[in-house]
Amino acid sequence: MTREREEFDHAAALEACARGDQQALHAIYLHEGGRLLGVVQRIVRDRSMAEDIVHDACLNIWRRAGTYDRSRGAARAWIFSVARHLALNAIRDRRREVVTDDPHQVAPLESTAPQDVADWQVGARMDRCLAQLEPERRACLLHAYVNGYSHAEIATHTDTPLGTVKAWIRRSLERLRECMS
Repeated sequence: MTREREEFDHAAALEACARGDQQALHAIYLHEGGRLLGVVQRIVRDRSMAEDIVHDACLNIWRRAGTYDRSRGAARAWIFSVARHLALNAIRDRRREVVTDDPHQVAPLESTAPQDVADWQVGARMDRCLAQLEPERRACLLHAYVNGYSHAEIATHTDTPLGTVKAWIRRSLERLRECMS
């Protein structure tokens, strides 16, 4: 695990944003911009659109930083949820977008491929299933599958024994499989 990941205090950065500190938003972008872009790009499958969404996410983070509540979850997860929700909204909006060569032609309202709709539905179901997990276990899964941390890095990051982290991840994956089926 890099020292930067360990030392960056996402919650403090959000609180500074809420006070109007533009450098705090810049720091969030420097620390998370690349990973935000990766997550959003996996959702929308378009680099240019993903870049626009990350830009909009940063604006939303800036505007809504005062609504972040430490007691409701990790600041980093809050930051990523802002970007993820914008990406999902973009997919929904894209479904409503109608492109035709003839301006007089009436096209169907829904023009999304069935796979895009299925992907969105799976993502929404996954969000509901993740919300059912205990916060510590959900955080371990997100560290492993979103941040790419190893079990040892998660144990260090969360100050939890390695065996516990492995058990939480295994059991949480089982619960997710049950919930998703």
